[in-house]
Amino acid sequence: MPQKPPLSRLLLHVFLLLTALATLFLLCIGGLVTSTGSGLAVPDWPTSYGYNMFLFPISQWFSDRGIFYEHSHRLVASGVGFMTIILCVWIWVVERARPWLCWLGTAALVLVIIQGVLGGLRVVWLRNEMGLIHACLAQGFFVLVCFLALVTSPAWWRMWEKPPGTSSKCVGGFFKWSLALTLLIYVQLMVGAGMRHAHAGLAIPDWPLAYGQVWPKTDPATLKSLNEKRWEVRQMPTTAVQIHLQM
Repeated sequence: MPQKPPLSRLLLHVFLLLTALATLFLLCIGGLVTSTGSGLAVPDWPTSYGYNMFLFPISQWFSDRGIFYEHSHRLVASGVGFMTIILCVWIWVVERARPWLCWLGTAALVLVIIQGVLGGLRVVWLRNEMGLIHACLAQGFFVLVCFLALVTSPAWWRMWEKPPGTSSKCVGGFFKWSLALTLLIYVQLMVGAGMRHAHAGLAIPDWPLAYGQVWPKTDPATLKSLNEKRWEVRQMPTTAVQIHLQM
């Protein structure tokens, strides 16, 4: 009979699942902040219009849609941060037999602290590059929390009891291909975040061709002509960098 994980590990697993769901919710709110252009609706940090973040009057949340999105994002991010502190301590208490797991829990805590600081600096410094790094690290933190939930689950215990006839070569090959695919997806996320924070989402208005070509020209004369046409249909002007990111 397969050995069952202790209750303390099961409870930790449930808490990690809740943290992963909270992080997913946070990612969705962060996407709304970017999509609605609400990133600077609250122009100060770590305060909110001079108030302590947690004491900001609820009546002012709804005075502007952007304030609601941005302030909600800050509060949910703080909640995820507190949950990460708890899970880090909890992992060190419950999982001391697996030191690598304890250090991953510590890495999650460090990462969420860096995330909070980057989000604040994006407001204070007004730099799009900070938003790009913030977006990429957010995805990495989410994956890390999901992985922590996986390795504390009963399914993980069962998986490492090798079924009859399963070769280590087969498992190793699966791991390598899975890792390669994960890295490829993460690179795509980085490119997408770069395009999003450079406001290049509509740099190319047609598809599958790009301005009627397989790869559009971006020399100054062509860009001037393209932007004149974009202006006629009330589209914002674009740049060579935005077009290349879109491609």
